[in-house]
Amino acid sequence: MLELNMASTSGADDAATVAMLMASAPTDPGARMSVGRDASRCHLVTPADWLFVSRVHLEFACDTAGAWWVTWVRGSQDAPVSEVWLENGERVALPYGGSHRLNSRGSGEVVIADRGGQRRVTVGWFVAP
Repeated sequence: MLELNMASTSGADDAATVAMLMASAPTDPGARMSVGRDASRCHLVTPADWLFVSRVHLEFACDTAGAWWVTWVRGSQDAPVSEVWLENGERVALPYGGSHRLNSRGSGEVVIADRGGQRRVTVGWFVAP
């Protein structure tokens, strides 16, 4: 099972938390969960006016072997106005349109940061056996 929790923060000290949301999906091949501004397509939804986040920004997907992957979905723009990285003991940049396999057990975070400001979306993930 993959469990996600999301916090949207605004401010240099991360003291102003906008939202805390949670979602989960079983580790079944083809299972998917998305993060973005579009409430009709995403399981975790960021503030609608945070345009540094795409309508569908991140997708978590379970492959045929039961491994979870996160993908920074390419949007309608050629160049993103945010940056995305993973934190699970070390910081790993996720390229625009790129994917990264999550650890088969354990936890970490995926961060979407506004390049033009102090806003940030942090998606915590936990893969349960």
